[in-house]
Amino acid sequence: MKQVVQNYKSGELAVLDVPVPGCKPGGVLVRSAYSLISTGTELMKVSEAGMSMLGKARSRPDQVAKVMQSVATNGVPATYRKVMGKLDSYTPLGYSLCGVVEQVGTGIDDVKVGDLVACAGNEHALHAELNWVPKNLYTPVPDGLAPRHAAFGTVGSIAMQGVRQGEPQLGEVALVIGLGLIGQLVVQLLAAAGVRVVGADPDPVRCELAERLGAAACGDPASAAVEAAVAELTDGHGVDQVYLAAGGGSNQPVELAARLCRDRGRVVDIGKCRLDLPWNAYYEKELDVRFSRSYGPGRYDPEYELEGRDYPIGYVRWTERRNLACFLDLVARGSVDVEPLVSHVADFDDAVETYQRLKDGELKAVAVLFRYPEQKEEAGEAQAPAVAVPAVKRPTGGASTPARSAKTPVRLAFVGAGNYATSMLLPHLAQRDGVELSTVVTTTALSAANAQRKFGFAEATTDLDSVLGDKSIDAVFVVTRHSSHAELTRKALLAGKTVFVEKPLALTEDELAGVLAAVEESGNDRLQVGFNRRFAPLLQEARKRFGARTGPASLRYLVNAGRLGQGSWYLQQGTEGSRFAGEGGHFVDTASWLLEADPVSVYAVATSGNEDLQVVLRYPDGSTATISYVTTGAAGFPKETLDLIADGKVLRLDDFVRASVFVDGGVGRKRWVSSRLPKARDKGQSAELAAFIKAVRTGGPMPVPLESLVATTSATLAVQAGLVGGAPVTLARAR
Repeated sequence: MKQVVQNYKSGELAVLDVPVPGCKPGGVLVRSAYSLISTGTELMKVSEAGMSMLGKARSRPDQVAKVMQSVATNGVPATYRKVMGKLDSYTPLGYSLCGVVEQVGTGIDDVKVGDLVACAGNEHALHAELNWVPKNLYTPVPDGLAPRHAAFGTVGSIAMQGVRQGEPQLGEVALVIGLGLIGQLVVQLLAAAGVRVVGADPDPVRCELAERLGAAACGDPASAAVEAAVAELTDGHGVDQVYLAAGGGSNQPVELAARLCRDRGRVVDIGKCRLDLPWNAYYEKELDVRFSRSYGPGRYDPEYELEGRDYPIGYVRWTERRNLACFLDLVARGSVDVEPLVSHVADFDDAVETYQRLKDGELKAVAVLFRYPEQKEEAGEAQAPAVAVPAVKRPTGGASTPARSAKTPVRLAFVGAGNYATSMLLPHLAQRDGVELSTVVTTTALSAANAQRKFGFAEATTDLDSVLGDKSIDAVFVVTRHSSHAELTRKALLAGKTVFVEKPLALTEDELAGVLAAVEESGNDRLQVGFNRRFAPLLQEARKRFGARTGPASLRYLVNAGRLGQGSWYLQQGTEGSRFAGEGGHFVDTASWLLEADPVSVYAVATSGNEDLQVVLRYPDGSTATISYVTTGAAGFPKETLDLIADGKVLRLDDFVRASVFVDGGVGRKRWVSSRLPKARDKGQSAELAAFIKAVRTGGPMPVPLESLVATTSATLAVQAGLVGGAPVTLARAR
């Protein structure tokens, strides 16, 4: 299928061929009929992409701060790879469309194949021929409403949420500053609510349009016309509400709002404009400044948007989805007229040219629609057959991995191509001799296309089963979100593949049992979990310098994990498990490798709110390891520090940039310190991948025994049980 994309680094726009997105549970696959260009938001994004790197940094100081924090935590090289990987990727455009349901995912019962729906979301309602849309981001289109009008649903919801924040009352007077697409819709919604509206915009064409659509008067904000209209309509008191629907770097809208708003009036910010509030003006009138967050309650909440968990109507009357449905109803009943806003309808194939004309100012428009091939105006007529998904065939016998010729490349498939895969794994594999990147599988079409372009995969797809059924693929990498690791690993093992799964292997004991059942059923134990720290060259050298020990050891591992940013999927504990369940295996595995055994018990305690954890592991020879996993420390402090103490010796690791070993001997003391700082924090990914590829090529043992992977996973999962029970947890699977 085709999709409109932009490279944020170069500014290049393209209509790209990408795989068809998979139809996941909890949503529907929609074939687009019309999608709407947001001439404000999207053109701002397109313009930013054309800036220099310095210009991009100036426009997004919040992102610059994140980059600097990443440098402090991960070092310059790793941060550079991550940042450039994001910049030099195709990003999607679009967030408002209307289309026909082509496939229905499990758990969906409110629409069927062939239904016309309006869709929202900058990750789901894209300028693409097909989109997967979760339940709370689509709504059925009312009978008789044309698809081109239903495509306004998302921007209509944005305008509606802004109006709701203003709490307009019958007979009030409002000022709308900025009469672009959102401003025009705000004017109509206010007029429909019985509010008299004054509009302000320097474009006389837009002013005339707003007056035709219900505004009492409009004019240039720099002229006296707007102030005179407000004075006449309000008897000189000022407007009850001001809606800031303008963009740009001028502070004029904020100053105009203060001048024309009545005492204790309301100012609602909908657009992205400068907000240097003149203190005296806002203080003296005690103005109520409010912000309108996109489509309404539910926005940016992954449980609402992705998992379909609705808010009870008794507590949240107007959610994203209910705003979307309400706006479509108003359009269907004629209370809002979007047809006069349509300045241009372009064929989807002409998307790049259309954006360029808008950017250059050649095409002056309030709203522009993309019309997709083979679509008709009448609702419900644009239908296509559902995507067929072949079934996975399980092997009938035990899996075997014969040694391969040195000249035969090891063929790899990646399931998932997110930040970790593209910054920490694929760069090490793309240039490795004897490795062929065969297929990349993702649930979103564009991420697969990006990975194919950047790393040279032969194929990109959203069809996992076709990859598992491909006998020419030697190994499968599972690098998806945590909640899917165990099931994808189980399927790949049953298909006879050698599997590399990023940590964690499983989030529950039942998931772990399912993986082991697949090993037993298939006879295939060719499994590696991405516990990379034991492969780190600096730690390997320090362990060698430390030497053998005769007595029990004490190990202390401080992990200064830091707080997660709002919106991180790591915070979705209901589906993705606790943060320690996802990351803790790294540190348990490192401790067990250094102590050369698997733990026999786990004891865990936490501070109030479970923000900071203390995990004590006990080993068969009496050794102990204490893992302090904290999120409340200083961001500038090293992320990982480790001390191993035994037999008069101490091993010290400082965040994978320096290591030292102190030894008390019979003839004095010895000390080894890593001779120089490495160029980057090498946490072992490259060496780990080399060991994995060698095992696949030769058919030799996996880099880490399966028993150890299971013991580490069990110990990690036991932390939660220990927190609940308040007592040590004995590990039944420990060796």
